[in-house]
Amino acid sequence: MKKLLLLIIIAPIFAIAQTDDSLFIKKISDEILTNGKAYDLLYQLTKQVGGRLAGSPQFAKAVQWGKSSMQLMGADTVYLQECMVSHWVRGGKDKVEIVETNHVKQNKLLDGLALGNSLGSNGKPVVAEVIAIKDFAELEKRKDEVKGKIVFYNYPFNPTYVQTFKAYGESGVYRHAGASRAAKYGAVAVLVRSLTEATDNNPHTGAMSYNDSFPKIPAAALGLKDADALYELCKKSSLKISLTTYAKMLPDTLGYNVIAELRGTEFPNQYITVGGHLDSWDVNEGAHDDGAGIVHTIEVMRALKALGYHPKHTIRFVLFANEENSTNGIGGGYKYAAVAKEKNEQHIFALESDEGGFTPRGFGFSVNANQLQKVRTWLPLLQPYGTEEMNYGGGGSDIGPLARVLKTPLSGFVPDNQRYFDVHHARSDVFEAVNKRELLLGAVNMAGLIYLIDKYGL
Repeated sequence: MKKLLLLIIIAPIFAIAQTDDSLFIKKISDEILTNGKAYDLLYQLTKQVGGRLAGSPQFAKAVQWGKSSMQLMGADTVYLQECMVSHWVRGGKDKVEIVETNHVKQNKLLDGLALGNSLGSNGKPVVAEVIAIKDFAELEKRKDEVKGKIVFYNYPFNPTYVQTFKAYGESGVYRHAGASRAAKYGAVAVLVRSLTEATDNNPHTGAMSYNDSFPKIPAAALGLKDADALYELCKKSSLKISLTTYAKMLPDTLGYNVIAELRGTEFPNQYITVGGHLDSWDVNEGAHDDGAGIVHTIEVMRALKALGYHPKHTIRFVLFANEENSTNGIGGGYKYAAVAKEKNEQHIFALESDEGGFTPRGFGFSVNANQLQKVRTWLPLLQPYGTEEMNYGGGGSDIGPLARVLKTPLSGFVPDNQRYFDVHHARSDVFEAVNKRELLLGAVNMAGLIYLIDKYGL
């Protein structure tokens, strides 16, 4: 009987709270969809700053852009946080060319890009016969054929995976580790099928790493049309390829996280973090990766400020440095977490947007079972704006160190992912590839979640 009476008392209170929350989230949505600045900010970042690899002059320009933008959007305070960043440079125009087929000279250019963090050929062509390999299992079987050759990994995305990030993770090992695995058996360079299912021929760059136990050989990615054609040629012909790259790794250099705050009224020393990464690859404008996450972050702040919202907790909006090619535990996310630990800060939640500016689908959470159960009660409040799922497993590279260092609960914004890898790390990741309304709806859902976390905690 007591439980029944308690439910009778609590139910109307819960209904009122749900109504209040629904009304305020509708205000957030109306504000962003009517007055949102995310699309305009993305234009500035992509067209006026452009590609912004960590350590580059363009990244330094992006830092100043981020600082001034967050000041203009009404942050209580904005500051820069120093951090060391990787400094890899492409150094010149990459060139991949078939120069011989069955001992007959050819001059057929292939569309290729050096992989990030790779070491180039110092501008001197590496000319060698190509051996086409599907996967590491085949490499092991044919290891005695590899010495002195260029290994071409042609491992495709698995089209049966509806979640494209699963295909990306499975294929990604060839980009990350393929060079050293081939160098172990004497390869002089590697080519990798780009990590995409795109129907164009744009090559996709991205970070790789070397095992110091083996020679550090040049590595480049090929566009899919050229990868398919090359693989077929290798089945019936002997081929020689000339690969010329200029890439080099310079000493780590100084970079910055850009941090803005809305100060908490009740718990100012408890922090909620919202962020994305400010850097991008050098070959594109980084519109989806991760310009979208950057302007999502700024737009959430702008909308809450415009609505006169005074958060209970201090909300930090962070434009992180050096996610794309960070090495050896350096970069913005690591620094942010290290400083938080040094200051004994209490971080109650962190949200990242780093999966593009496509139509919202929901959020992934790295939290405990009780916390996940709690956030799922908010699903009806966010469903009108596109959130369909609140699942276990999510976060991001930049906020990951917070979880490792401080056990902070994490979440990652999840937009529709079917088109993301069409442009990911490719020259096609430009402003024109982003839809304004989809971008703004992402900010609506993120702002709604942050409002609920701030009000009710985890």
